[in-house]
Formats: sequence, structure tokens, C-alpha cells
Amino acid sequence: MAFEFRLPDVGEGIHEAVLVKWMVAEGDVVHEDQPFVAVETDKAIVELPSPVAGTVSILHFKPGELVHVGDVMISFATKGEKITSPAPPKNKVKQVEKSDETTKPSINTGRASSVKPLATPHTRALARRLGVDLTLVLPSGKGGRITDSDVEAFAKNESGRREEPAQPVAASRVKVVEPAFPIADTGSEPVMAGTIQDTVFGSVERVKISRLRQVIARNMTASKHTLAHVTHVDEADVTDMAKLYRKVKDQVETSHGIRFTIMPFFVKAAVAGMKKFPICNASFDDETQELVLKKYYNIGFAADTPDGLVVPVIHNADRKDMIRIAGEIADLALRARDRKLKVEEMQGAGLTITNVGPMGGLFATPVIPLPQLVILGMHAMKDRPVVKDGQIVIRKMMNLSVTFDHRMIDGMVAAHFLREVIDLVENPEMLMLRLV
Repeated sequence: MAFEFRLPDVGEGIHEAVLVKWMVAEGDVVHEDQPFVAVETDKAIVELPSPVAGTVSILHFKPGELVHVGDVMISFATKGEKITSPAPPKNKVKQVEKSDETTKPSINTGRASSVKPLATPHTRALARRLGVDLTLVLPSGKGGRITDSDVEAFAKNESGRREEPAQPVAASRVKVVEPAFPIADTGSEPVMAGTIQDTVFGSVERVKISRLRQVIARNMTASKHTLAHVTHVDEADVTDMAKLYRKVKDQVETSHGIRFTIMPFFVKAAVAGMKKFPICNASFDDETQELVLKKYYNIGFAADTPDGLVVPVIHNADRKDMIRIAGEIADLALRARDRKLKVEEMQGAGLTITNVGPMGGLFATPVIPLPQLVILGMHAMKDRPVVKDGQIVIRKMMNLSVTFDHRMIDGMVAAHFLREVIDLVENPEMLMLRLV
């Protein structure tokens, strides 16, 4: 009998994916658990295995198209079933150009959906304030997402409904999503095809941004619109830590075959701060108005890739020594650059650390990754003249920042948390006592 494979929920909060590459063709025979398609979710490429053995009868989507959870992606003819000619593609979801989104009215069918509507926490909070049932609002945003404008327009409509548009959107105004980057591991930069246009000021090139950059833009905007960002900055004397690091670096790398950086020192110090100030290892459930205090200690860290920043996660960092943490950081960062991280390897962080020190600068104000409440910033380590014991001496100094959600965390708590981190990196012998 026929088997229709629908896009599953491949990770927490994942509602859609871009089909990157089919690994099979119509007519191919596949076995159970054989990977047959690669899809790009938020920041990860995932290969999906076939749940059945059979023959591919219909591929319902083309590479580059957007697929929602629950859409039929592929049909298999299983044992004993006759293969029919491929039918026209169905269940396709195409994106409308931005110019259409601003003019296309939202449509309401008046029927509540059983599927949880897609909307940012900010939009959900707005809907609650205006008394709008999101299940009654059809979205105008990309990927089927309800926007603030949809909610506001719905609230202003006295009948709670909108008229159907007089004319459907013209086919010429619809386009599919281009693959964000080649699936092959070539080690090269992604090829971004641009279109040259002439303006009154001269020529410009319009380049479609990658799927990852779209996700980053959406998430950063949601964070800035949802959280009350405040950044507190302090400085740390890391002279003793730097000496200890230089002393053990070569031995650790030779003995364990890993790249050892200073990041594990800050991971262990951050864990200590999270234990002392649990609010720094929490999230806020906007729908239930509850704090979610986490009893585990997972640390995310910002990793640069050719397509943008991703945040791999070191799970259970409190149970791991610095050598193991260093090995995980090296492995996760390498696979992040190659876009080979698993979805679960980018989930569950209670706090994120970003190291902007290699780029220089005095300090920065990082954006907090939702749904976390805190991000710790490491900045450049520099030799500076400081007063110590009444004498001017040269010490290795480093600015550290903590950006926090002021809705949930008071400035005094954030300052004490950062001071706990600083006290430990300034006294690495105390940090050594917290190896596990």
C-alpha cells in the first residue's frame, strides 16, 4: 500500500524547513532508515531517514521550496503496490515577496485551527492585550507567521473578519526560496547570486540572503522587541589565569589531541554564577507568566560560520572538566562551520557566552538569544597599567559584559553574577577546585 511521508517536527519550535537536496529520485528503491532528503531548519541541515522500505513514486517538492510540518514530502509504493505516474506536485507552500506582504490583506475564515498559530512572543503578548484569538487570524508573514500588523488589523475590524481578496495573487509575483548554500562539503563560501539594477544614483546589486541569515534576523528582532536589554560591564584582572593557561596549554593539547582555549575557564565560572544566581539560568514563559528555573547547566557559545552565527550548546557543563569542555567546544565549532550540527546540539542552553575579544574593541552589547535571559560577553585581553598594592604595574585586563533581561533580572543581581564570574577567573586556583 502507498505510504505518504510528512515533514515531522524535527526539533523544538521548528515549524518549517527548506528542502535542500533529494537523495533519491522517482522510481528509486529505498530501504528502511535510508536517508532520502536533506532539509534546512533553523540553523541546521538535517537528513531524514525513510520509515519504510519501498519505491519512490512521487516527490512532492523541489529543492529550494519551503515545507511546513505536516506537509506530504514524498510518496512511497510499498510491497505489492503498483507505481502510478507522478501526479502534479501538491501541498507546496510558496513565499510571497515582501512587497506583497505589505499590501495583501489578512484573511480570516472564522474557524479556529487545531494547529498552534506561528507568532513571536511579542505578537502573542499583543494579541492577549487586544483580546485577539490568534487561531482566527490568517498570517501574512513569511512562513505562515502572524505579524503584529495582522493582530492590530484584526482587532480594529468590528466583525472580527476580513473580506476575501478580490483577486488572487498573480503567479508572477510568487517565488520559491533558493537554497541557502550548496549541500556538498566543499569548504568554500556560499555562492550568493545577485541581480544588478540601475538606479538614479548608480548600479546596485540585490542579493537574496541565506535561510540562516533570515532566521538570525527574525530571532534578533524578536529578542529586541520582547526583552528589555540592559548591559552591565566590569573588568577582570586575568593575569594569573593567562599564566596558568600558557603553562598547561601545550601539555593538554599534546596529551589529549584537542585545541585548548581560555573559553573553558569562563564556562566553569559561568556555571558557578548560575548556581549562585538561579535567575541567570532561567527563561520566562510569556503565555503563563511564569519563570522557568532550570535545574541543569547548559552553556551555549556563539560560533561563526560563513553564513552567520550559530549557537552550539555544551550540555551538563557542570559535570564536565575543562579538558572535556575544550574538546566539545572544538568539535561543535568545527561542525557548526560545516553545517553538520544536529538540532538538539543547538537547544537547551540556559545562558550563552560570546567571545568578541579576537575582533578587538573596548566592549559590545550582545543580543540575548531567546528564550534565555542572559548572555555573557568576553572582550579583548590587553596589557594595561593598573594600580596594585599602591604601585602602577602592567597587568592583563579584560572587559566582561553581561546583557540581561531587565524585566526579570534587576541590575544588582546581574552585577553580582558578573562579579562572581570575575572573582573566579581572577583566582584560577579557586576555579580549579570546580573542575567537575
